[in-house]
Amino acid sequence: MSANAPSDPADPAASVRAAADRPSPTKRQALELFRGLPHRYDRLSAALSFHQDPRWRRALVDAIAPAAGERILDVATGTGLVAAELLARDGDCTVVGLDQSAEMLAGARARFAAGADGARVELVEGEAERLPFADATFDALTFTYLLRYVEDPRATMRELARVLRPGGRIASLEFGVPPRPVPRLAWRFYTAVGLPVLGRLFSRDWAAVGRFLGPSIAGFYARHPLPALVGYWREAGLQDVRVRRMSLGGGVVMSATRSSSPPEPSAPSASPTTSVSGGRSGSPSPGSDADARGH
Repeated sequence: MSANAPSDPADPAASVRAAADRPSPTKRQALELFRGLPHRYDRLSAALSFHQDPRWRRALVDAIAPAAGERILDVATGTGLVAAELLARDGDCTVVGLDQSAEMLAGARARFAAGADGARVELVEGEAERLPFADATFDALTFTYLLRYVEDPRATMRELARVLRPGGRIASLEFGVPPRPVPRLAWRFYTAVGLPVLGRLFSRDWAAVGRFLGPSIAGFYARHPLPALVGYWREAGLQDVRVRRMSLGGGVVMSATRSSSPPEPSAPSASPTTSVSGGRSGSPSPGSDADARGH
């Protein structure tokens, strides 16, 4: 049968599965972008962020605070940087690292192959939108630089929350756009000019990353402002959502716990109008440092 033949009309679910198995433009772009990056990824990502990226990742793990005996899922694990930090924090937790990029996972396998932590980490190729795990499987969950690469961040948050047990902890790290005028101007210059130039010094792959990052980050927040993201977390059944801006807003760490109540019904896709810096429905919980404390 031709590869372009229509799906069996007797199996209407087949066309749905086939559509789900075809990578979206966003997915294809992400896979292509990361294919050439594992080599020197750790050092270059730290250098190009002025060594803020390692600090942001430590803050992400601080928000989770792994404990003995816990099973933690690290989504978009890449070369295993967060997974390694989780294992280093507690000698008795175990980590499942998941990533859609086979090349990045190969870098993670190389990281853990020689060390004693290799027995405490499992690496799985898969997608955040369709996690290959049962409901309420994990005590905690982390994800890093993920939501810009999925078609539907709201649905992805619900899928991530699905595999977290009630009371379990979840935390994320994403790039941010500084909210204050002077840091935002500096950020725009660096992402528009500095990153592409510096990336070109290292390789063609990193030059592509340099050209991609600035427009990708700005475009993401134009479509999904921070108050909207807080809303997605709450709709997914996550409570006590906290937002921490770091490095003048260049990094954003979010954290929450899984409620024991069912998730809220999905609302229309319009973004919430409340501000992250104030107001109950769209703001971080009391005690968060959304105004860039810790830079």
